[in-house]
Amino acid sequence: MNWIVLVIAGLFEVAWAIGLKYTHGFTRFWPSVGTMIAIVISMGLLSFAMKSLSVGTAYAVWVGIGIVGAAVLGIVLFGEPANPFRLISLAVIILGIIGLKLS
Repeated sequence: MNWIVLVIAGLFEVAWAIGLKYTHGFTRFWPSVGTMIAIVISMGLLSFAMKSLSVGTAYAVWVGIGIVGAAVLGIVLFGEPANPFRLISLAVIILGIIGLKLS
């Protein structure tokens, strides 16, 4: 159960990371509100998941989901580069997340 909560927390981290781009430095009201809500939900769910998961593992998985999600959406939404080295690097992060889950 806490792993599912942690994954959802990571997805909300992706939401707020991408949301930051749309806030334009928190000068746009609704994107700023949405981003702040996503931050609160993400942190709340992370805190809940840490009740039974170790801090190092939970935080690393949360950040890893955020890194991969933000990078992939950056490629899709903002035309950021998707060169082979970048994609391999993201795959290594995914392997690290899987490794932490299995350990």
